[in-house]
Amino acid sequence: MARTRFDICLDAVLLHEGGYADHPSDPGGATNLGITRKTLARRRQVSPWWALPKSAVQGLGRDEAARIYRALYWDASKAGQLPAGLDLALFDFAVNSGPARAIATLQAELGVTTDGVIGPLTLAAITSRVDREGAAGLIGSLCDSRLGFLNRLTTFATFGKGWSARVAAVRAAALLDAATPTSPSKPDQWSSIMDILSGYKTYITAGFMLLAGLAQVLGVDLPALDSGSAGHLIMESLAVIFLRQGLKGDIARA
Repeated sequence: MARTRFDICLDAVLLHEGGYADHPSDPGGATNLGITRKTLARRRQVSPWWALPKSAVQGLGRDEAARIYRALYWDASKAGQLPAGLDLALFDFAVNSGPARAIATLQAELGVTTDGVIGPLTLAAITSRVDREGAAGLIGSLCDSRLGFLNRLTTFATFGKGWSARVAAVRAAALLDAATPTSPSKPDQWSSIMDILSGYKTYITAGFMLLAGLAQVLGVDLPALDSGSAGHLIMESLAVIFLRQGLKGDIARA
């Protein structure tokens, strides 16, 4: 089964998230596969969140983590509706800094209302920008703004080197995705021929009927068509042809 864009982008995100960590300077606290203890507790409906033991975070598996990423970050940022490359850039930003901030930053780059929610107007602005300039410029400006935000955080001195490397890697991967055309599979030659013939099968059938009728008129014996007289075959073939032409005309005028 073909891998989806979500699968591909999640792999890229998890390259930077790593395994279990509980850094005292990290406001997220105990984290595994990029999922914080608080996020996991809310997902499992454990309240208060600190009632969830850290061992539960340590034991978090990839399948559950993937479901959380899809629901809280991929779907929340509408990444599945974005062009390849931009989906990764926004998704990773959302994971690292929250969907609302990532979306608002993208909206600021687009010049639309920065409400932190991707709706029809934001999607239309993305489509217009990408159609006009391509996705690379928008990916670059989004990553620049993301890095600017991270630089202003008080924890940049501690985590800045890793964050900068992450943004650089995501930028490179996103630009590569945006530059890689999606090549449609080469159509099977016989299937193409059959598709062409399918549109004319009525005429082909009528043509055989007409030839068979004319053959009988000329005295050629066709045992398979003994039950149909030459006159009937010719008349039926002409009726089929004219009926199809009439139907095409009616459809065209509809």
